[in-house]
Amino acid sequence: MHILIIEDNRDLASNMFDFLEAKGHEVDAAGDGITGLHLAVVNDYDAIVLDLMLPGMDGITLCSKLRNEAGKQTPVLMITARDELEHKIVGLEAGADDYLVKPAELREVELRLRVLQRRGGGVNQKRDMTVADLSLDPSTFTVKRGDTPIQLPPIPYKILELLMARTPQVVPRDDIERAVWGEARPDSDSLRAHWYLLRELVDKPSKQKLLHTVRGFGYQLKIDDESQK
Repeated sequence: MHILIIEDNRDLASNMFDFLEAKGHEVDAAGDGITGLHLAVVNDYDAIVLDLMLPGMDGITLCSKLRNEAGKQTPVLMITARDELEHKIVGLEAGADDYLVKPAELREVELRLRVLQRRGGGVNQKRDMTVADLSLDPSTFTVKRGDTPIQLPPIPYKILELLMARTPQVVPRDDIERAVWGEARPDSDSLRAHWYLLRELVDKPSKQKLLHTVRGFGYQLKIDDESQK
């Protein structure tokens, strides 16, 4: 993979750079947000490791500009010292695809980057799937609610794809984590944050709610107008 590290902590950036390079990856690095955004826009990377707190431009602003102004969809793994759920959701809403809380194990960093690169991974469905007015085309990674396209980051997309493939079954949390992250299991809030973002993008704009939390069991996608969980 061709990876960009945007991190102002020189020791951390150097350790990550050396580790990923030793694993056979091509690695570039930037120590501030402005330089990082420039590199991310002018080059084509397979993945970006992005610190939240950066001089010049913070990670949230950088990620938002990368997505909304530059139109780049490079997978972004955000690294943050803030472990509150609200901060994680803000990062995901800005366009990050996944996150890790510092201090992060370098082996897990690489595993997460490999998962993000496999945008088409997860559920191996080759047919279009439709539930009510929600449709998903796995050949183009296109999601629509009626005629309105929905831009989903890779992890919420994989969660939705799995739920649509099994609808109306309740899918256990463990099944989702295994399908999305493999053996690189996330912290306890990670799935919750991605689930929140998925519901915000898919269900919030519509009167008909399709995504449901079945407490104590898992998650479910089904047609049920009365369920507002």
